[in-house]
Amino acid sequence: MSTPSEKYAVFRSDQEHPAVKEFRGLYDFELDEFQLRACAALEDGHQVLVAAPTGSGKTLVGEFAVHLALERGQKCFYTTPIKALSNQKYGDLVSRYGADKVGLLTGDNSVNSEAPIVVMTTEVLRNMLYAGSQTLLGLSYVVMDEVHYLADRSRGAVWEEVLIHLPDSVSVVSLSATVSNAEEFGDWLETVRGNTVVVLEEKRPVPLFQHVMVGKRLHDLFAGEAPTARVGAPSRSGNPAKSGNPAKSGAKADLRDLVNPQLVRIARDDNRIFRDDSRKPRRRRDLPKGRPAKTHFTPYRSDVVEELDAGALLPAIYFIFSRKGCEDAVVQCLRSGLRLTKPSERDEIKRVVAERTADLPDEDLGVLGYHDFAEALSRGIAAHHAGMLAAFKEVVEELFARGLIKVVFATETLALGINMPARTVVLEKLSKWNGEAHVDITPGEYTQLTGRAGRRGIDVEGHAVVLWQPGFDPREVAGLASTRTYPLRSSFSPSYNMAVNLVRQVGRTRARDMLELSFAQFQSDQAVVGLARQVQRNTEALEGYKESIDCHLGDFLEYAALRRRIGDREASGSKRRKLDRRIEAQESIEKLRTGDIIRIPAGRSAGWALVLDPGMRSEREGPRPTVLTLDRQVRKLSMVDFPAPVESIGVLRIPKKFNPRNPQQRRELAQVLRNRTDLLGEDGPPSSRTRDAVSHADDPELQEMRAQLRAHPCHGCSDREDHARWAERYFRLDRENRDVQRKIEQRTNTIARQFDRVCQVLDALHYLDGDKTTEAGDRLSRIYTELDLVAAECLRVGVFDDLTVPELAACLAALVYESRSKDEPTSPRLPRGDVRVALERMGTIWRDLSALERDMRVDFLRSMDLNFCWPAFRWASGASLAEVLYESDLAAGDFVRWVKQLIDLTEQIADAAGPTPLRTTARTVVTELRRGVIAYATVVD
Repeated sequence: MSTPSEKYAVFRSDQEHPAVKEFRGLYDFELDEFQLRACAALEDGHQVLVAAPTGSGKTLVGEFAVHLALERGQKCFYTTPIKALSNQKYGDLVSRYGADKVGLLTGDNSVNSEAPIVVMTTEVLRNMLYAGSQTLLGLSYVVMDEVHYLADRSRGAVWEEVLIHLPDSVSVVSLSATVSNAEEFGDWLETVRGNTVVVLEEKRPVPLFQHVMVGKRLHDLFAGEAPTARVGAPSRSGNPAKSGNPAKSGAKADLRDLVNPQLVRIARDDNRIFRDDSRKPRRRRDLPKGRPAKTHFTPYRSDVVEELDAGALLPAIYFIFSRKGCEDAVVQCLRSGLRLTKPSERDEIKRVVAERTADLPDEDLGVLGYHDFAEALSRGIAAHHAGMLAAFKEVVEELFARGLIKVVFATETLALGINMPARTVVLEKLSKWNGEAHVDITPGEYTQLTGRAGRRGIDVEGHAVVLWQPGFDPREVAGLASTRTYPLRSSFSPSYNMAVNLVRQVGRTRARDMLELSFAQFQSDQAVVGLARQVQRNTEALEGYKESIDCHLGDFLEYAALRRRIGDREASGSKRRKLDRRIEAQESIEKLRTGDIIRIPAGRSAGWALVLDPGMRSEREGPRPTVLTLDRQVRKLSMVDFPAPVESIGVLRIPKKFNPRNPQQRRELAQVLRNRTDLLGEDGPPSSRTRDAVSHADDPELQEMRAQLRAHPCHGCSDREDHARWAERYFRLDRENRDVQRKIEQRTNTIARQFDRVCQVLDALHYLDGDKTTEAGDRLSRIYTELDLVAAECLRVGVFDDLTVPELAACLAALVYESRSKDEPTSPRLPRGDVRVALERMGTIWRDLSALERDMRVDFLRSMDLNFCWPAFRWASGASLAEVLYESDLAAGDFVRWVKQLIDLTEQIADAAGPTPLRTTARTVVTELRRGVIAYATVVD
């Protein structure tokens, strides 16, 4: 800012936005232009949507909302999609503003919940809105970090619920990854929340270079400078309206021409040698001449890390789309003797690990794999995935952020929001298992993963490395790395819990109107706009056609419509007669016997023939008789040869020793057949086809319409056929127009229609009574789970009433757990006694509800999963962690996560049960479950 004009601009901005000026002073670096624009808009009273690449610093805008709230004596909620991110942001804000001003609410933890600044998961805020929590009083700002998460199929609806139901007095700061339809999302926010400023930033803060590792050698993906490495290069998933989309234009071909030709050559050589596995050479000497031996291979994980270390490309995040793969990678590095840390770093790592895990029960350390975990950390190596204990993941995140961990083998969950930037990101494969099949990662996922590369303020450049794999196509990778289309699509749909909460608060009509404000409906309506324009154009064209059809003798459209009805009637009659003839023909063929003389009506064998074998009937093809023709050919016929019925005109005795393979015998029998048929002439007997020659005279309705046509005034018009051609165009376009209008009707009010069907289910079960909720509906409003309606029905009919503490834990586990793979046992181990009876009753309830859903055309209730019932029962019974994990084959992190979700549901059941013995039992379940490693909860989990 050396020029006078730039200095004056800064001076004016500071005068107009004193809060922004004060906020800038808190940092020892200059804020980016997009950050200043967003902060200024927020200070001016606008709501803000910031869409920027990973690592660009968009969360700073959220922190400015926190600053404004504290400065003005107001409240600010900072929401995140996952607990780990909430904990991380809580730690950041505590460091800046102090523990007395910052609180945390994640379901597991409640710390200083009435503080002016509260960090929470988005679900917590949604539940507070439905419950009318007093904590909402004085709320002025809500920061929705990672708001693009609303596209998530399972949880995305929560973001839209919050944005729709927050009071108008609350200003929302929405922070999103770069998406190609940010303006559309901003338009929706403007509709729902009021004046919203959209701030787009497409430039990466650190240039990103793209590489491919073949064997132990690192190759540049592009021959020249990578598109993502240029100064001021836009993010790959930026706005195509501004930056174009080479993946969907002619630019894609130009981009692929920029791929490193050496990589293209390597790929071509590999494909040439191993194109056909059936001819795959087993030994070098077996290779065809001129073909090079295969020297290209996927490098070992430990070799990759060593090469990155030698190239000063650490720290790195090494993405492997498998939990087991991450753990195996750590073991491989340890066995290879890899050590990436200095003695001083190892001492600090050991100190942090001991401090952060001091509260873990000693008896659980062995089963948690603590010692191997600590040894790997001391060498600068770690894994990070959802199956790990949260305390372990926290240690990894802290040490990596401090630069003490040099390489983290992680699943894609690490890419979501957690602040763990690296110099390099490695992708082992470009495909992953999505729970059903192996699928290629999308350009958006590639952007999200590689966006971690390049630490702002530390690295001058970031690096993305893709490992060579068999069948690798560098041109496809180049297209993937350069695609800029990453649209945000709503996953919103009304649930049973949402419906009863809305009806209870605002009534059915108002609730229906509110749901029509969803982003899903907004996107659907945007599509309707284009269809509506098409209808308008078609309507205008139809008016033009009417002018060309105009006849001075009368209404030609009426005349043309009558002609079409006659044509339809004739076509319908022809189809009907054709079907009747086919049935008659099939029946006539089935009556044939060996020795019958027939005349084949059509096909290349048309003419006289002698039946040698009537053939067996086939359900798919009908009967297929074998015949001898006059030209001495033996043929097997099909229904194609018989468009009309066939009749036997006589019988010819076939010698018992006749062999159809003997030419002499065929010639002799054919001559006998010819002598017999010569007496009948060429035409043979009258065919049933002559009956079809009788036109449509036997259809009185058709004759009546023809009479009306001849009597119509326009029948005598000299331009009749010209008018008729325009009329046909009119009818075709009119039919197309009606189809488009049907599409509009299907897309309009789609969410409202879903809500109506949900309410029909709730009406049938007496959860709703008009615009009010019943007592059962009030219970349902307190239950937030995928199987909310099943849980509510179980409460109503008393399934849980007489269960013991471990039994209740086992039954509720069936409502929260969902297997990661289809390989888990379909008949899992279950406790004996009342648990099985209760689970059977729950299964009956689920089946009845599923049948009702089918009748009402909704589909919300997934199947119950019983695979966690036994672990929950054992843990609630006091079994040790080692026993439970051994018996269930669960990862420690998975077990802890599912128990905590079980605790959440159990607390909801206790709340919904009211002052009954079940409430006491449920609260005891929570107490029994929250012990040992489950009770260990830092502000991380």
